[in-house]
Amino acid sequence: MDFDFTVIIECVIALLSAAVTTFLIPYLKQRLTEEKQRKLLFWVQTAVKAAEQIYGSKTGQKKKEYVVGFLLSKGIVFDVDEVTALVESEVYKLTEAAVNAE
Repeated sequence: MDFDFTVIIECVIALLSAAVTTFLIPYLKQRLTEEKQRKLLFWVQTAVKAAEQIYGSKTGQKKKEYVVGFLLSKGIVFDVDEVTALVESEVYKLTEAAVNAE
């Protein structure tokens, strides 16, 4: 008696394809987005610290332009509002650290 495994193999492949589409692809997309966020935050932190060192105080616009130019030079595509919020957050952290150090 010969048994045809073709139907079973087709069902397994269809099930695996559905699982990959339903679970794996969204997970990978989310993971990549999280990685991009971490990378953006790292570069914003670095650029803000560098701008603070280069330009000092009372030069907010120059520092912001430096940060934006720095991110663009790294090939980072970003939402302006998101980066502005991240920059402001990092500046606040630096200010708080300076106040606490005194």
